[in-house]
Amino acid sequence: MPGSVSLPAPADTVDAPTPAGPLRATLLMAGSCLPVLGAVLIAPVLPKMQDHFASTPGAKALVPVVLTVPALALALLAPFAGVIVDRLGRTRLLVVATLLYAVFGTAPLWLDSLGAIVASRVLVGITEAAIMTCCTTLIGDYYSGRVRDRYLALQTMCASASATAFFVIGGAAGSAGWRAPFWIYAVGLLLAPATAAALPRHGQPQRGRLPAEQRPFPVRRLAGICALTVFGAMVFYTVPVETSYLLDDLGVKSTGVIGLATALASAATVVGSLTFTKLRGMPRRRLPLVFALCAAGFVVMALSGNPVPLIVGAVLNCLGTGVLLPSLLTLAMSRLDYADRGRGTGLWTAAFFAGEFVCPLVLIGLESAVGSLASAVGVLGLASLAVAGGLWWGHARSTAARPS
Repeated sequence: MPGSVSLPAPADTVDAPTPAGPLRATLLMAGSCLPVLGAVLIAPVLPKMQDHFASTPGAKALVPVVLTVPALALALLAPFAGVIVDRLGRTRLLVVATLLYAVFGTAPLWLDSLGAIVASRVLVGITEAAIMTCCTTLIGDYYSGRVRDRYLALQTMCASASATAFFVIGGAAGSAGWRAPFWIYAVGLLLAPATAAALPRHGQPQRGRLPAEQRPFPVRRLAGICALTVFGAMVFYTVPVETSYLLDDLGVKSTGVIGLATALASAATVVGSLTFTKLRGMPRRRLPLVFALCAAGFVVMALSGNPVPLIVGAVLNCLGTGVLLPSLLTLAMSRLDYADRGRGTGLWTAAFFAGEFVCPLVLIGLESAVGSLASAVGVLGLASLAVAGGLWWGHARSTAARPS
């Protein structure tokens, strides 16, 4: 994690406090990991939960929903969280949402109805929408320039690394019963007061600027990047979601080998994010190359006849996605003024988690159309290559149109 940095106040505020030191950055990174905790923590205990509710009608469908429904709620509600962020303030909403996250996250400890547990998970997704939007918005508020880029990359790295850690923690806690991992959601009770104490409230918009609710939101600035982010999220989540199935199709049954492959891919994402912090220039200029790298990884995976090249392709793809996510987020943040940053971040977050949610559904549809999951991944690779070509052509055209 970067050390203590002297940071300028946001350009669109006056008398805004200037945060310094690692504590505030640590809290923002920790908050950014909470939605990841919600996405993977209970995955290892789903079979035990399935057995517990075996006599409940519809349990076969509802138990997996316990894992996935927070992401859907987050995708649907993040734009509304963004509106609230811009109107009520970042820190206040973050503290309240973190407290409620702990309350709703631990609710399955004492709920006996599967339907009530699913409802509590929807509420967890709502709080995750607020937390993720607030944390990303505050990174945009507190930091600028290359410092902001580094912290956005660090956010990606923390999320990727925490996914592996939470999966292991959830599996270990699950040995005490399917309810045990839900205790970990109580971490929100520790983060909320620390957040209230360490994260200052920002100043007001400069004189002459209309308040957010009195002027139209610049939708056109973000429309293209949000559409690209939906596709980028599908590219980002394909390897972690589908690698185990692809290995199984190749005859690999060992959970140890599958776990090692997933860990290598996760490490490649972290390396890609570290690489992003060293790159100079505008993110939009590197997006064609990044999508082309992701496409190459998909094609190698699709053509693999044994596990080694499959893992090589997964690592290659994840090196690209490690650069892709912070590039997309940085590009979106660069287009937002202070008064629009909450709503803009909410829209971007919604786009990303919408892509996460539809990723397995799209691949299932492609698999039905082309006959195998490997071929479906190959089709996604060709689509990524087409996107890379389109972005390169658009950038070349805009460069040629500029007066010399």
